[in-house]
Amino acid sequence: MRSAAKYVWVLLIVFFVGGFLLLDTSGLIGTGGITTGTTVAEVNGEDISYQQWQFATQSLVQQEEARLGRSLTLDERQRAEDEAFEQLVTETLLRQELARRGIRVTDDELRAAAQFPPPQLAQSPELQTDGRFDPEKYRRFLASPAAREQGLLLQLEQYYRSEIPRQKLFSRIAADAYLSDAQLWRIWQDQRDSAQVSYVAFAADSVADSAVTVADADIRAFYQRHRDVFDRPGRAVVSLVRIPRTITAADTVASRERAVSLRDEILGGSSFEDVARRASADPGSAEQGGSLGRGTLEEMGFVTEFTEAARALPTGQVSEPVLSPFGYHLIRVDERQGDTLALRHILVNIEQSEASAATSDRLADSIARIAANSDQPARFDSAARLAGLEITRGDVLEGNVLMAGNRFVPEVAGWAFSGAQPGETSDIFTADDAYYMARLDSLTLRGTQPLEAVSADIRSILARREKVEQQLPKATSLARAAASGTLEAAAQAQGLQVRQTGMFTRAGGAPELGAADRGIGAAFSLPVGAVSAPITTEDAALVLRVDRRVEADSATWAAQKDVQRAQITPALREQRVRQFLASLRAAADVDDRRAKVRAAGRQAASQF
Repeated sequence: MRSAAKYVWVLLIVFFVGGFLLLDTSGLIGTGGITTGTTVAEVNGEDISYQQWQFATQSLVQQEEARLGRSLTLDERQRAEDEAFEQLVTETLLRQELARRGIRVTDDELRAAAQFPPPQLAQSPELQTDGRFDPEKYRRFLASPAAREQGLLLQLEQYYRSEIPRQKLFSRIAADAYLSDAQLWRIWQDQRDSAQVSYVAFAADSVADSAVTVADADIRAFYQRHRDVFDRPGRAVVSLVRIPRTITAADTVASRERAVSLRDEILGGSSFEDVARRASADPGSAEQGGSLGRGTLEEMGFVTEFTEAARALPTGQVSEPVLSPFGYHLIRVDERQGDTLALRHILVNIEQSEASAATSDRLADSIARIAANSDQPARFDSAARLAGLEITRGDVLEGNVLMAGNRFVPEVAGWAFSGAQPGETSDIFTADDAYYMARLDSLTLRGTQPLEAVSADIRSILARREKVEQQLPKATSLARAAASGTLEAAAQAQGLQVRQTGMFTRAGGAPELGAADRGIGAAFSLPVGAVSAPITTEDAALVLRVDRRVEADSATWAAQKDVQRAQITPALREQRVRQFLASLRAAADVDDRRAKVRAAGRQAASQF
């Protein structure tokens, strides 16, 4: 019972304790005007404090680090910060909504709920018998001294006081989530009615840019009508230098020799699984003894070199080292049933030798001494010039990873959106293949973008619409000619090509027609053989003819409709809750101050 209490305590409590210790010992609070009570956001006038945000962030960080078995990168930590922030906003909105509706939890409800543990507890091995939750073990556990000593009962009470009112609210919201037979039949039709059409497309791209003029007044009017469309994530533009961590032929040979050594160890009697756990560079499979699961090689999606080696490998035999873009693999096929395989592997990365690494390290150190963490932009250029390094530029949206030169560059985006100021240079970031240093050239914070920032995008949208409009007379002429003859004859007379789609459903659509809701509608509403009037999409004006249509079978539907309802109803209820939460968020007055807090924190750190 004490071991179970420890397991649950770690699961429910340590994230919050860890967050407190981090704040208390890391110097993140109490300096530069940032305190535990500093407000990072107001939600309908209610504050979210810096301390709350950091506690929630650290909880997510610790969970993810435990899952990955490593520390998070700056990019990953920033995503955790954003997720924690959104969770806090949602929790605040729900608390306000519960108060508005007067939804509470009674003591009787708490006592009843306590008979059944939260999902986290039910999954604890110490509370299971033969792989199933054991209520008797749970009751003994709650009555144990360990549960009282570690405060678990109080934590459970707090959990249920929060969770039960939320479930009451969600039940009310989703209570009327019911699908009638007519609705089920329509869903069935949308998924199984199918059609095929022939069409002629008058593409917007065939109209020259010079033939279109977009007035500034139209751009302003579009912006005013669609301001919410331009509520966008932050965007950073950076300059970047890359110092390759060059892999030499000798490094490749050394890695292969390492793989050979591990294979010899296994052939000498060591367990493949134990060697994989200890030595494999693939953390996901290593903790499973190298297991890659079970499936066909095509389903598993391995690189060609791996697939070919696994296909040729006898069952139970350990392969010679197999080279792929990821390094050297030792592969073993545990089981083969037709095309289905159960596979294990050990991955040996190809890494720099000490001599090769020393050269890269010295170059990285030299540019770091000149420009790292500098607020003088010219130093970045000087460091790159003196080191003979090319400067590349890239831009990245908040929450994404920077891509530059067809490579994903870790850490830089997380740094750029963590309070860095334009003109500031980063420290050296380390990746598997290179060192990187970045300078932040410009930063646009998340939110509704000003007109000047999006006017070029609006101009492009309106110009494309105008091009489609200019194609309408041609489409109208073709439709009239086809109505008195055939689509093929009318198209041939005008030097146009008729194309045909495959069979498609309402739900699946036809890729050839693009985002043409009216085109899909025409395919399922016009008589077979009929030619449509011109249909406009974002990219073209279309004229189409319905060639074939197959209706869904109503008898098949009737025989399975109860199963269909049981499958769809839970998803419908979840959708209602998501829509409710989205509407709460959209209607909320959220004053997000994180950017200012981050900037203040970096400014304070730079003074030490």
